[in-house]
Amino acid sequence: MSTTHGAFFQIHDQRFSAIIGPSSSVSLLAEHQDYAFAHEAGVFFPDTNCLYITSNRCVSRDNQQRVHITRVDLNHDPVTCEEISTDIPMANGGINYGHDHVLFCAQGFMTEPSGLYRMSTVSHKAHLLKGDFFGRPFNSVNDVVVHTDGSIWFTDPIYGSEQGYRPPPCLPSQVYRYCPTDGSIRAMADGFGRPNGICFSPDEKIVYITDTDRVHGDGNVDNQRASSIYAFDLSTYHGEPFLINRRLFAFADHGIPDGIKCDLEGNVYSGCGDGINVWSPGGVLLGRILIDGGVANFCFGTNGDIFALNEHRLWRVQLGSHVKGALLK
Repeated sequence: MSTTHGAFFQIHDQRFSAIIGPSSSVSLLAEHQDYAFAHEAGVFFPDTNCLYITSNRCVSRDNQQRVHITRVDLNHDPVTCEEISTDIPMANGGINYGHDHVLFCAQGFMTEPSGLYRMSTVSHKAHLLKGDFFGRPFNSVNDVVVHTDGSIWFTDPIYGSEQGYRPPPCLPSQVYRYCPTDGSIRAMADGFGRPNGICFSPDEKIVYITDTDRVHGDGNVDNQRASSIYAFDLSTYHGEPFLINRRLFAFADHGIPDGIKCDLEGNVYSGCGDGINVWSPGGVLLGRILIDGGVANFCFGTNGDIFALNEHRLWRVQLGSHVKGALLK
């Protein structure tokens, strides 16, 4: 039996009560009606108290498509949002990369490669780290996570081709591992319809990957296709990492599970059609953070904060102050 805690929290398991704490809240930080400025990435820098987010794709009257990147300064009340200028083609997911860089997934254009771009948070200049798999171009790189050994793991679905800004796919929809130190790249997992969000458990022994195959890039929806989170064990053979023991971790009943993160207790959070759903490490749905219109992606801040991207709106979710995201430790 589920219960409702205020207007924004639905409890399915009493363990969720400990997560949201006694003073939980959801508040609107910023709103932009002209375009969906708050769609993907969500990269928080605690030192500067700033957040980088990417918009949904914007289509102009002459049918040109682009994505806007916004820097949100959280030091002001109200917060200030500044659209930045950079050369990243159709930016999507992102992650902190060192003290003052963001690692962005670029979905690419017809004539510009999809891949991984490293952007300075000071100058906003960016350069391509990796844009192909042994000469075969990526489809439309979507989301990314960085292992403590420095390797970069990312997903590559085919949304760009479906939405008309990328050529036909040259690769299956797969998950990759790129090692910047030696330039090596490997395909790590396949068998997805559309691999999307990716994250590690706090101890980096498990990789979680979302499959958003239920909704295709052209808007076609089929309830028989995957709207699921899969878990893999990260193992080592002959000194190299492999993903083994693929298993269904969770199925999202509202929309699709897009962005995905863990807290330090190993609980799994994913942006879904009704907000952010939270599962225990064992796959039990603990509760939901209900946000009308759903959440594509989000990120943890400090002291129990979550910044939820809700297309035209950016929200701050206050959980218990003890809750911390695994990425920022």
